[in-house]
Amino acid sequence: MMRNISTICGKEVRAYFTSPIAYLLMGLFGLITGFMFYSATVYFINAGTQQQMSGQGGAMSINDYVIAPLLGNAGVIGLFLVPLISMRLFAEEKRSGTIELLLTSPISDWEIILGKWLGAMVMYLAVIGMSAINVGLLFAWGTPDWRPILTGYLGLILQGATVLAIGTFISTTTKNQIIAGGSSFAICLLLWVLSWVSNYSDTWYGKAIAYCSILVHFEPFSKGIIDTKDVIFYLSAIFLGLFLTARSLESLRWRA
Repeated sequence: MMRNISTICGKEVRAYFTSPIAYLLMGLFGLITGFMFYSATVYFINAGTQQQMSGQGGAMSINDYVIAPLLGNAGVIGLFLVPLISMRLFAEEKRSGTIELLLTSPISDWEIILGKWLGAMVMYLAVIGMSAINVGLLFAWGTPDWRPILTGYLGLILQGATVLAIGTFISTTTKNQIIAGGSSFAICLLLWVLSWVSNYSDTWYGKAIAYCSILVHFEPFSKGIIDTKDVIFYLSAIFLGLFLTARSLESLRWRA
């Protein structure tokens, strides 16, 4: 089973890195997060200098002023880049006509799904890994606390895995990559703005809707806090996305 999964995963990873999409996504993410890191660092230095000159307060935390905002913004950016990763997983197979060969091969649906999803995860890790360059500069010139950083990246991985699972399901519903990417983008946008409901509704259903927002569960991670309910939320959403993908593939087998 693991051999089949790793074979499909390796095939997907090679497909990403033999096309411009991998380098485009990594470059865009690195450029945007690099600018945000620069802005946060300049603000931190200027605020620290003014604080020292005025003799007010204690030492400023680089984790609070640089790392937490960087990881929070990286979570939002990654949320909108993920559709470009997941849109081709099954839509390309359907467009090229290889989906029939894949479904009739001696490989189970779950091996196919996990292999493609893990391949997309490798691509996602390569993308968010671009922000690690900025964090590395902080360790080269300062002494930030490494534990909140690891917690923040754990949140980024769980959030990305969740959206990729949803995007994988959407990719099975169409042969058009543009439609798959656009639909995934719309879902990502919805999962972002659901948190706004809590600003104007204190009812139980308002809180329930806001709870479904992916970014709400990422905020504790960006602050260095691991809450069991947030981990359970992400793992449940990942399972749901992959389960729906399995049901969608099963329907394709019946139609074939």
